[in-house]
This record gives sequence, C-alpha cells and structure tokens, in this order.
Amino acid sequence: MLTVLRVHLPSEVPVVGCEIAPYVLVRRPDGSVSIDEVPEPAPLIGYCMKYKWYRNLGDQKVAICSVHPTEQATLQCLVCLKEKVPVAKSYHCTPRCLSDAWQHHRSLHDRAKKTSKQSGAEEEELFGRFNSNNGSISMYPTAVAEKSGEAWAEVGFSRTYTPTSDDINHVLKFECVAIDVETRKHVGNVHAVLTSRVIPAPSPIPRHMIPVNVALTGQLDLDGRIASGTFSVLSYNILSDAYTTNEVYSYCPTWALSWPYRRQNLLREIIGYQADIVCLQEVQSDQFEEFFAPELDKHGYQALYKKKTSEVYSGNPNTLDGCATFFRWDRFSDVKKYEVEFNKAAQSSSAGQKKVALSRLLKDNIALIVVLEAKFTNHVSGNPGKRQLICVANTHVNVHHEYKDVKLWQVHTLLKGLEKIAVSADIPMLVCGDFNSVPGSAPHALLANGKVGQLHPDLAVDPLGILRSTNNLSHQLPLVSAYSSFARMAGVSPGLEQQRRRMDALTHEPLFTNCTRDFVGTVDYIFYTADSLSNFAASLELDVETSSQAMRRL
Repeated sequence: MLTVLRVHLPSEVPVVGCEIAPYVLVRRPDGSVSIDEVPEPAPLIGYCMKYKWYRNLGDQKVAICSVHPTEQATLQCLVCLKEKVPVAKSYHCTPRCLSDAWQHHRSLHDRAKKTSKQSGAEEEELFGRFNSNNGSISMYPTAVAEKSGEAWAEVGFSRTYTPTSDDINHVLKFECVAIDVETRKHVGNVHAVLTSRVIPAPSPIPRHMIPVNVALTGQLDLDGRIASGTFSVLSYNILSDAYTTNEVYSYCPTWALSWPYRRQNLLREIIGYQADIVCLQEVQSDQFEEFFAPELDKHGYQALYKKKTSEVYSGNPNTLDGCATFFRWDRFSDVKKYEVEFNKAAQSSSAGQKKVALSRLLKDNIALIVVLEAKFTNHVSGNPGKRQLICVANTHVNVHHEYKDVKLWQVHTLLKGLEKIAVSADIPMLVCGDFNSVPGSAPHALLANGKVGQLHPDLAVDPLGILRSTNNLSHQLPLVSAYSSFARMAGVSPGLEQQRRRMDALTHEPLFTNCTRDFVGTVDYIFYTADSLSNFAASLELDVETSSQAMRRL
C-alpha cells in the first residue's frame, strides 16, 4: 500500500509566477520511504498519488504595497492610473516607501508611455494586477467545495502549482492522497496544507551597476571610432541555492530565498544587461543543466561549465556549484576550453609535497578558461588573415577569511596558467570572477599591480610555508581593473562625479560589490589586458531627482 507520511511547503508565502513544489514524503508498498512522484500513468502495485490545489474564495481582496508585498497599501499613484501602469504597481504602504522607490517608480511612467497594449498585458500577468482602479475582485470559477463556511475553487490538479495574478491576496490549499487506481478510492487520509495569502512578485528595483564595454584596440577608422566593434562583459556571483539558508539569511523572508523566486529574477536581470559574454559563479550543476543553459539558449547564448571538485565536498553532488561562461553565438565561437582544478595544481606543486600543506590547499575551487573567436571582425590590424581571439577566465576563489595564503596561491596559480596561454597565442585576456578578496589585499595587489610586495601584511599569514615555496609572487600580464577607468577618465561633469563618489579613491574600485548584513565590500572584479583591450565605455545611470506627483490616500 502507498501511504503519505508528511506534507509541507518550502515557503508559506506564495509569489505570483513562482512555482510551488510541495514536499511530499510517502511510504511505498515495499516499505521504502521516498519523495519521488508516483503519477497515475506509472502506479506502484496499483496505487498512485492524487493532487489538488484550491483557491479560497472568501478572502477579502485588499490593495497591497508594490515594494513591500506583505504590507497593506495606504497610497496610490494617480499618474500610474493616467499612464495605464499595471495597477498593482501603483500602490505603496507609506510615503517613505514611495520616496525611496521613486527613481524606479518614475521609470514605470516613462515605460508605460512607450508600451503597447499587448506588452502591457504580458507585464500585468507576470507581476499581478487588480482588475479595476479601485482594486475590486475579479470573477472566479464556481466553488467546488465548501467546508466550515469557506468556499474554494479548484485551480490545479498536479503536484506543483504556479500562482497567477488571479490568486493575489487569496489563500491556497494543497491536498494530496494515495488512491487505488482500479477503484479510485482513497487510501488513508487526505493531507492538506494551507499557504499564506498570495503576493505579487515585487517590482525589481534597478541596481546602480557599472556596465563596461571592452573594445579591441588598434583598429580605428577615420573618425577615430573602433572599427572592429565592441563587446560587453558581465560577471555575477548568483549565490548558490545551497547557501541560501534561513540560518545565514535570517533577515530575509523565506519566500525571497526560494529558488523558484530567485531564478526568475536572476534570469530577468542577466538577460536585461544584454552582455555578449556572461561569467557566472556559484552555479549549481543541476540548475545549470535544468535552468540556465536551456533558458539562456533561448536568448542566443552558448554555455560552458566547470563544476567544483569534490575532494572536500561531501553533500549532494547535484548541488555542487561551479563556474558557467555564456557567450552569444552570433558574436563569438568557442575555440578551446581549459579547466583549472586548484586541487590538482596543489598536488603537483612543491608545496603539495608536504601532506599538511596539501591538506590546507585542497579547497575544491576551480577556474574555467575559454578561448573565443570574434565573429564581428574578420581582420586584425596589420594582419588581415589572422583570426581575432580572446581568452576569458572565470573563477571563484576560496571564501574563508583565515586562508589568505590559499587565496593568494590560487590567484597566482591561475595567472601563471594564463601567462602560458598569452605567450603561446599572443591573445587578449579577460579575468573575471569572485575573488573573495578586498581591494588592497594580496590577491588584488597581484592582479592589479602584477606583484605582491615583500612587506605586504597578508604574507604574514603563511603558517605552512605555502607562499615561501612560490619562487616569485608576480606575473607579466598587463592587467587593469575595468572599474578603475573612472579614475583615468578626463573631464568634470555631474554624472562623472557621482560615479566617482561610488568608487574608492585609493584603490579605484567600487565601494562594494557584495552587500549583506554582515559584510559590505568589493570582492568581484573584471580585469583585462591593457595592451590589447581598452575600456571603450563605462557609464552609471543615475537619477536622484524626486518629485511630488499626485497621489491619493487609500
């Protein structure tokens, strides 16, 4: 017999557009316990599972804040109504809420003026809507069940369910039960769980990112423009789902940590940048295969991936993360791929000959290096027949603060490998990733300055002599940080000064690329070889203007 043992939801707060996948633990007829699906087309000894989803029809529909979806709205923007912005986005819980979100909110007005009725309908379906300006309830299906005075409508018949805009502010109920396939009768009790009220997906607040377009140098036309074209690069640590625990991110609501919610935001953001080359870190192997590779393929990207090694890792191999590099196949083609496993490099190094030192170096970190050929130019200055290649390194360096020697050793090992490629191919290079090293640290100094001074304080952390076994902590690659372009840009303008205020005056790096409750600082970088690439454009769109647009109090 098939028996349901336990049922619970990954998050009590459902979000529009985010699939809900309940955890259903069953005991199979052979006595084993499993969470695997048992559908009717593939029953177990005559038994299968039956699922149903219901929407509560008795819930009162109220306006909720578009920024803080767990708060009831008290203000509505009348300009949104005039410009036909999706009504759900016109609500705010407090005047401060509107003021803080004004930059993004005003962009909705501008966007609405240019948006067709069709695209507007698509956006309403994604983020949720109210069906009239006063937030009245839409028409729902006839109730199919009523218990204790509550009316419910059936909305789904599979194990998973994705809330729609019609579910906003309504409670959902999930029921599951084992049934006899032949008699269709229930086996055991019906298990039911209720959600909190469905909330719309919060409107994403735009980040003040610094897009950097890197261009091939040495090929200027008569007007001084780069004739061979430009390309853009994005580097992004997306935070592995395995690390988004309630213990670490206790200040975040559970629904905001859930992978179905995060993945749609990540995809929207990545696609929105329209980068030609995308370097992602902390990409789980299962999510690469099942989500990122197929989804980005739809947008014209080819994918390459390298999973971390597992000498140290002891968890589920499917949740082991790694580095993924994507490139637009209409702009580039892949020529060669190199996989750097720092564990293997440690085992073959002189430091690795000592058992204790080797144990300290084994951290499972990796780097993915790909050589691409540009399709948007078919000539190289002075040599029209030569292919235009570029080497892109994507890495994630060890995170632990107490292992400064290991961080530096990993970065040095990567750079020495890139040096060999540069010498053999005379090729421009990009070095991207999460280096888990702040500006001024030894790894950053090695990348930015080409060497680490003998008196650098980080060198004092070398308990096993790992760094002493390295002959020379230097390299010959002319690397420059993409962010440092602001320090070299000539001229004075309000926009440029605003950008510079977001940079550290001493290191010429951003004030932060990582912001959590416990850490605010810069650990992510894009470096390029300045003798063969140049920073063609760098901009930061800023809009600090506020306004007292017409509002109505709810």
